[in-house]
Amino acid sequence: MPAISDFHVAIVGAGPAGLMAADVLVQGGAHVTLYERMPSVGRKFLLAGRGGLNLTHTEELPRFLARYGAATPRLRAAIEALPPEALRAWAQGLGQDTFVGSSGRVFPKSFKTSPLLRAWLRRLDAAGVAFKLRHHWLGWDQARELSFETPDGPLGVHADAMVLALGGASWPRLGSDGGWVNALGDAGIAITPLRPANCGFVVNWSDVFRERFEGEPLKRIELSFGGQSVRGEAIVTRQGLEGGGIYALSAPLREAIAISGEAVLHIALRPDLAVAELQRRLEAPRNKQSLSTFLRKSVNLSPPAIGLLHEAVASTAGRFAEMDAAGLAALINAVPVRLVATASLERAISTAGGVAFEEIDDSFMLRRHPGVFVAGEMLDWEAPTGGYLLQASFATGAAAARGVLDWLAGHARDAAELAR
Repeated sequence: MPAISDFHVAIVGAGPAGLMAADVLVQGGAHVTLYERMPSVGRKFLLAGRGGLNLTHTEELPRFLARYGAATPRLRAAIEALPPEALRAWAQGLGQDTFVGSSGRVFPKSFKTSPLLRAWLRRLDAAGVAFKLRHHWLGWDQARELSFETPDGPLGVHADAMVLALGGASWPRLGSDGGWVNALGDAGIAITPLRPANCGFVVNWSDVFRERFEGEPLKRIELSFGGQSVRGEAIVTRQGLEGGGIYALSAPLREAIAISGEAVLHIALRPDLAVAELQRRLEAPRNKQSLSTFLRKSVNLSPPAIGLLHEAVASTAGRFAEMDAAGLAALINAVPVRLVATASLERAISTAGGVAFEEIDDSFMLRRHPGVFVAGEMLDWEAPTGGYLLQASFATGAAAARGVLDWLAGHARDAAELAR
């Protein structure tokens, strides 16, 4: 009877999902080659750790799973098989202990990606995983072999099974450019259009506001849209707004803009102060202070926050200096900001859309192409930042690898039956 080691498995894409698939496959005895179009592996993974690698989150699993929205039922089994605590144990097995931050997020104690990635690559290399860099996957040729463009020219590769883990389309200079969409589309696979997720948005700022406050933070604010509210921060950009608070609401904001052409976000600049308390403070004598100075001292507003109030009033042709205390108090904790477009997909943290879940079975294998499995951000799911993105990428990579091993085991049994 053939052994699993008699089969060649190709993995295309050396990000978190592809690397995790290689890890599981080689432990299962498969002969694995990992193909990557960039000169080195894990480039976007390294970028994710630039401000501290947020591997996962420690909240209770039911709430954790709900973060994936409509995709939860299709991701549940994969994440339950590799839950956050197992991912922490996996990192520890690579010599990278983790810790839990005040928000429940999980980070390596080194707070960096590079030590973990180096340890991981050493383990994969020692286990026999072959790495083929600068290999750009183009799809399948007429003989159903994998077709690559390489520095040495075109290359056809036979594989008994394969895992596609080419990522989404954000940060294309790091390797994930969504180029696989055409190859899979040509193979008859339904693809939900790729869209920016965890992204910034475009606001038609006045020239004065843009020039003065570009790059400035709005701290300790609450952002609200469509019945959802989130505490966090935002950054004023030349185009509009970005930052953690914005990213958390990016999915409903993006969909509203797609339908209506705009979305009105409301920002509470002092969410810990009730409107009545704000009004009481604003009714104090202003004396000879300018309104900006008065707002800074009486309710502790930063210059960009005050500038945002100016923008809101100017958009209604009102006069900021003539507003009464009640009007100002109401505005401070519900500043309307009109978003007119998403920022570019290339600058988004992640990608929504991808291979439709109807195209894969429970083992992440394409129904129309037996032996081809899909993992990571290529699939049609999205999640907020906070560890959820990497968790699902790791978990689906592991699940696809387990699917490959089961599929190859079935082929080995079939071959043994035929040989009798």
